[in-house]
Amino acid sequence: MPGEQLEEFIGNPAMRESIAIILERSDGGTEELQWSDVSDAVSSSQWGRLIREEVLVAGGTGFTLANPDELEQRLGVTDRSVSNESSSIDIESVSWDWYDKAAGITALALFTGYWNTGIRDFIASFDNVLLAPITAHLPFHIVILLLAIVTGLYSTLLQSRLMDTEKLQQYQERMNDLKERREAAKERGDEEALEQIQEEQMEAASDQLGMFKVQLRPMVWIMLLTVPVFLWLRWKVRGGHLGVSESGMVVPIAGAVSWQEALFGPMSTWIVWYFLCSMASRQIIRKIFNPRSTSAATS
Repeated sequence: MPGEQLEEFIGNPAMRESIAIILERSDGGTEELQWSDVSDAVSSSQWGRLIREEVLVAGGTGFTLANPDELEQRLGVTDRSVSNESSSIDIESVSWDWYDKAAGITALALFTGYWNTGIRDFIASFDNVLLAPITAHLPFHIVILLLAIVTGLYSTLLQSRLMDTEKLQQYQERMNDLKERREAAKERGDEEALEQIQEEQMEAASDQLGMFKVQLRPMVWIMLLTVPVFLWLRWKVRGGHLGVSESGMVVPIAGAVSWQEALFGPMSTWIVWYFLCSMASRQIIRKIFNPRSTSAATS
């Protein structure tokens, strides 16, 4: 196994614990072992994974560690003596800057426009100043398409810019590690380890909030554009601000339908058309620009 891959493998606390136990019971890797020799501390899935990754190799009557000296050096002598040591990942707590909080409050205020007619009309009237020249020269279904493309580009780029995928991966790795260690402890019937893991899970309960804050941050910034656009479309269609010639569109199978007519379940034609254009444009934008999330932008 290459050194880099081995380092990543040992970085998994559950697997590191298994390797440490095997090192100890094989007298530093000098003796061959069967799974039955460590089944009280190493699960069958962990044993099988060690064989697949060639950390364990077949010997005469059992299995030996491929490179016990390197493993012992990487693990350190303390790992051999403390097999149930907790190895939680230290993750810096997530906090929003003042402008993130301001964006969140503004997004919530805009969101009330879905229920408050006064707020919706105010936002839509302001949007209409910017969009009126476009609607005057283009059919309404093309206007919706252009808005879907603009919001799709804005959303995709913001998602890639603001989403801290590195921190999100840390949260997921810690949760997966606890789950894997819990399953291994259950399989070998280690009640003491189960109690310890349960305590760690309670301590890591804040991870759910941290993951939520990481995922929500780009969302509130995206809502600053998408909510006003959606409110304007609703105002335009339901408020009777469309021209006489803009009553609807022709849809395959359904035929000619009005913009307010229910097309897919309870959803009106304009909503379905907007979401279809939005989903298609985002897929195309991702393929063209291939945006990648960066954690540097979040610091």
